[in-house]
Formats: sequence, C-alpha cells, structure tokens
Amino acid sequence: MAPPRSYRTEALTLRRSPLGEADLLITLYSKDRGKIRAVAKGARRPVSKLVGHLEPLIRVQLSLSVGRNLDIITQAQVLNSFNPLKEDLAGITKGLYIAELIDGFGSESQSNPAMYHLALDILTAIAGNPASELPLRFFELRLLLASGLMPELYDCVQCRKPVAPEGHRFSPNFGGTLCLDCNPPEARIRPISLRALKVLRLFHHTPSSKAPTLNLTPTLAQELKTLLASTISYWLEKEIRSNSLMEQIQRDSKYAV
Repeated sequence: MAPPRSYRTEALTLRRSPLGEADLLITLYSKDRGKIRAVAKGARRPVSKLVGHLEPLIRVQLSLSVGRNLDIITQAQVLNSFNPLKEDLAGITKGLYIAELIDGFGSESQSNPAMYHLALDILTAIAGNPASELPLRFFELRLLLASGLMPELYDCVQCRKPVAPEGHRFSPNFGGTLCLDCNPPEARIRPISLRALKVLRLFHHTPSSKAPTLNLTPTLAQELKTLLASTISYWLEKEIRSNSLMEQIQRDSKYAV
C-alpha cells in the first residue's frame, strides 16, 4: 500500500523565511512528527488564507501534503497565539529563545512529545510573568532531560559515588557533577554551590506543567544561568542568537531612566 499523500498534525511554529516570490519556508515542531520544514505557498500575498497563521510562536493545527523535498502546508488553524507573551518585548525575546533551542535540539521526523509539551508549558509560563528568568532556567534543564542529555546531579560522573554536600563541582562536557577527588584531564570543571544543585534537582523532579516559582538571590540566579548556558552551548555547538538580544534588552532596562 502506498504511503498517504497528506496528513494532519499539531505544531508550534518556530521560524519562517521568504522563499521565492510569494512563498514562505516554515520550521515547525510538531506533536507527533518532530521538526518539520514545510512550504506555505503564496503565504506572503495579502489575500492568502494562511496570512497570520504561520508567524513564529503560534500553536497551530495543520494539514500538509507530502512533497518531493519539502511538504506543503495546505490548511492552518490557530489554536493558541500566545498574545500576552507577544505584548511584552522581554516576553517575546524569551519566546524566541525557546523556539531557537527547540529548533536546535529537536530532530526532524522524530517525535518527542515531552519536548513539544515542554515548549508549550514554558511559553504559557512566560506569558504569565514575562519579567521572570526562572522559566528559562527550568526550560533549559527540562530540555536537556527531554533530549536524553540530562546532566548527572546526584553521583560523581567519574567514580559514580554519591556527591557529598559542599563536596562537588560541575563539568558541562563531562556530563555533570564531579566529586573533589576526581579530576579527569579533559573535563571543563566549574564550581557549583549546594543551593544551585538543590534547585537543579528540584527542576529535575518537577513536571513541565508545574514550573516552580522560587525567589532566587541575584547571585544564585546568575550561577544557574551560567551553569545551564555552558551545558546548552556544549551540546548545541553553535551560538544562540536570541540570547544576545535578551541580554541587550536586560541591559537597556537596567539603565533606563
């Protein structure tokens, strides 16, 4: 029996770019098919029925036809446009950061429902509190978990003994915590406080639909950001463009009169 020539799927739009005179190339992360790159024919024309349905950060129900190289979007229905998130500059840049990491870690034609629902849950959390950085840290740790790249947070990754309180360090490229006795020469080792380790363990055990609300000191927040950023960068192996934009907005807001 020949494979079906069309299908339907639910997806989150990640990014779009012009293609030809009037088409759009859309990158999506779907609930049941993983990452999809598809063409929306004529979507740049004002009269197109797809106008407004394929902007970044929209949860959408799609009908697609199977193409030779790229599938073709034939219908789109918006399920959630995350409008509260897009009304705030800090919120939308955080949303684009989420989209960029899903694009980087998601695999084409390989479903990962945990990653899909994580993205939706965190976008909802950001929309509810655009100023908070905590949902991003929670997302980063849970994204590593959903990708099968979760760092070790309980035992030494070299000797496999449980790490003792105040007796541990962290290596992004070696896979997590190290005890004070283990010093593998290839490991990039950085300090990690007991408080930071406890927060990461809390993230590990908390479902993505219940992102925790914590009051972090600026020092602890910066430590978590640095630890997770170094781990994300190690696995992604490329610059995260939206991260620079977020940092610029934070600097501008800090010095705004």
